[in-house]
Amino acid sequence: VQLQAFGGGFLQTGASLRLTCVVAGGTFSTLTMGWFRQAPGQAREFVATINSNGRNTYYADSVNGRATISRDNKDAVNLQMNNLKPDDTAVYYCAASKIRTMVTSEYDYHFWGQGTQVTVSS
Repeated sequence: VQLQAFGGGFLQTGASLRLTCVVAGGTFSTLTMGWFRQAPGQAREFVATINSNGRNTYYADSVNGRATISRDNKDAVNLQMNNLKPDDTAVYYCAASKIRTMVTSEYDYHFWGQGTQVTVSS
C-alpha cells in the first residue's frame, strides 16, 4: 500500500487548507485513515482519523472544530483545516491502518505517506 499526500504550503494565520492523500495498492474501503503531524523538534502527534466505512471520525483537541476529515469511495482521504494558526505549522502525514475502527495511536498504523509541509505565518 502506498500513500501520497499533497496540498501543503505556506499560509497566513486564519487561512484554510485542504490536504489530500491518495492511496494505491490496497483495498481502500477496508482501511482506517488518519492524519498526523510533526512540528520541528517535537514528536509526531495525532490530528484526525476516519474509520474504514467513513461513518466515524475523531479529532485531536488542538484541531477539533477547525478540522474535517473525509474520504471518498475510491482512494482518497482529505483533511480540511480552517482558521489556521502558527501552531499548526508542521509536516503532515497521512497513514492507513488495517484496523477498521478509528485509530489514534501512530503505532497502530501500518502504512505512511511521505509528508507534506504546512507553514502558517503569524
